[in-house]
Amino acid sequence: MKINEGISAVEAILFAHGEPIEAEKLCAAAGIEADMPEKLIQLLVDRYESTGSALTVLKLGNSYQLAVKAEFFDYVRAALESKKNTPLSPAAMEVLTIIAYNQPVTKGFVEHVRGIDSSSVVNSLVEKNLLEEAGRLDVPGKPIAYKTTPAFLRCFQLSSLDDLPALPDSDGQVSFDEILIAKDETEPAETEDGENVSDA
Repeated sequence: MKINEGISAVEAILFAHGEPIEAEKLCAAAGIEADMPEKLIQLLVDRYESTGSALTVLKLGNSYQLAVKAEFFDYVRAALESKKNTPLSPAAMEVLTIIAYNQPVTKGFVEHVRGIDSSSVVNSLVEKNLLEEAGRLDVPGKPIAYKTTPAFLRCFQLSSLDDLPALPDSDGQVSFDEILIAKDETEPAETEDGENVSDA
């Protein structure tokens, strides 16, 4: 593999993975030798520096993560705040339903049920404080599990998860819109940030 191809492969993996990735997994994914990640990442960082990029790569123990430089945090924060206040999409409502009734579950479980990549939706719901990490499952890879938060209960006027509607039979479906209707609410539920959580 040529150096430039290796740099691009490492960059692509770091970008797609999002979270810190161990050097060993990075090597396996990129098809490179064990002594190559640090060299390629340094070249990638040098490339970012030479072009004035807002990106850098963090080394966290034996893992690496693509990140934004500290001087650009304010711009990212402004963008995330704007994203936080957007209404939840049908996909987000679907993911909430799956997790609420099966929690704690992993992103992989959600994706298996939905049949589509759901990482960005789960991450968005974590940012909105409707989901939170619930530790790691004791299975190979120790994936992160997720559960709903107290803010989730407040948004849907639930005193506890026991107030969730009963699941229908295999021919039926359930969504959180039914909760809002069942409670005869005339106004859509909102998060602590004033966010509308009804289907957009």
